[in-house]
Order: sequence, then structure tokens, then C-alpha cells
Amino acid sequence: MTEARASRWKPNAVIKASIFAHGIVGIGLIFDPASVLLWLTILATNHGILTIGGLLPRSKLLGPNITHLPQASIAKRQIAITFDDGPDPIVTPQILDILERHQAKATFFCIGYLAETHPDLIQRIVREGHQVENHSFSHKATFAFNGPKGIANEITRAQQALTQSSGRAPRFFRPMAGIRNPLLEPVLSTHGLRLVSWSRRGFDTQFRDPDQLHRRLTKGLSAGQILMMHDGNAAYYKNGITVTVACLPTILQSISDAGLTTVTLDESFQ
Repeated sequence: MTEARASRWKPNAVIKASIFAHGIVGIGLIFDPASVLLWLTILATNHGILTIGGLLPRSKLLGPNITHLPQASIAKRQIAITFDDGPDPIVTPQILDILERHQAKATFFCIGYLAETHPDLIQRIVREGHQVENHSFSHKATFAFNGPKGIANEITRAQQALTQSSGRAPRFFRPMAGIRNPLLEPVLSTHGLRLVSWSRRGFDTQFRDPDQLHRRLTKGLSAGQILMMHDGNAAYYKNGITVTVACLPTILQSISDAGLTTVTLDESFQ
């Protein structure tokens, strides 16, 4: 199993253009202050483009972003199931039981402070052949508004908590709802982490209808896709059961019926 390795951050063309634009604006304000409206327009346009890139979870404007499995997994007819916002002491064991019955594998993007609270669940996830990855330490809605220090603190603390409880350093990161800012990628590089979003999102934190969730995740299902659901914060269906737990068996059956097999991100991106 490959461990996460720090790498040097290499800004893409969009980020390089943004840095250049800021430099031009700075010089313009010094040597041609009368054209302040022009310089501010350039700056506003630049920040607008960066904001759009951060608000679109599957966008690659701000840097590398995994939305599908590699070609080798597609050839093997593999897909990845991922769960966010856990571990949850009630829901996560239910999901693990279902995965075991269907002999399916999944990747869990876990919150750092919950991993510290429920290390036994993290250990069970790993013991049963699944994978634990980084979903920040506190999972605050303000994550995308953090500066470099705040982002580094969230990712580093989660990395430490998840490594301690799972025995393995995470290799992948997913921000809350996939929303981020241009300062994230340099921090990820420091930890050797790769940004992962998804191919299909179930919106199981909002919808309470298992049939609707099933349709969203399985209509047109094909090899190489990454499905995103929740073991934490999922909407409840009835009788204390979340919509995710209610629907997961039929999703796994549809995956099998399509001739697909599940794989963890670590196995796919070896």
C-alpha cells in the first residue's frame, strides 16, 4: 500500500494567470492610479473566476481534481463508493454490515474529531478492508473561507487523528460539499494528498426518498464512476433509519447487476 508523500506544489495555468493578474494590478495602481477602475475590474474578474472554480465541486480550474477512476479501473469495470461525514456510532456500523453482506468495498472520508471520538469505528472500517481518508478535522461550513494557516490546521489535525486511529496516513482529501479556495492545493501537496470529488452525488443529506436516491446514483451507471453518499449527517427515512442505509442494498444490487465491482480509491490509484 502506497503511503502519502509530500510533493512540490505546481500551480496550473489558471493560478499562474491569477498571480500574474495580481502583479499587473499592483504595478498599475502604483504607476497609473488614475486607471483604478480598470485595475479593480481586472481584479474582480480574476476573483470571480477563482470563486466559480471553488464553488463547482468537480471543477479543475484551481488544480487537479479526481472525478473518475483511472483507465485501468474502467477496463476492469470497477467503480468506487464513498461515504462522507463519519464515523457515526449508529449509521456507520449499519453501512459496514450491509457492505459485508454484499462483499463490497468502500472509501470513508472521515472527520478528524469524530475519528478521535470513535477510534473503534475507524479501526473496524480498516479491519474490514475499507479505506479511511481525510475530510478535515472539524467539518466547518466556513472551511472554504480559511486562509493558508486555517486550511493547514484543519487538514493537518485530521491527518494526524486519522493516521493514529487507522494506522495509515490518508492519501486523499475531500472538502465539505466539495467547496474550496485556491489556497487548498498547496496545503494538500505538503501532505501528499490528492483532491477527490465525485462522478455522482446522491444528495442523501437532503432527500428522504430511497427510490429517488437510487435513481440519482444508478441511472446510467458505468465503470470508473465515483459515487458519493453519507454515513454522517444523512437524512432520515423512517423508523430511525437513514435514507442511505435504506437504499444501500438496492444500490449495491444494481452495481452487481450492471457487471461492476467496487474498489477503494487506494486500490484503484495504486
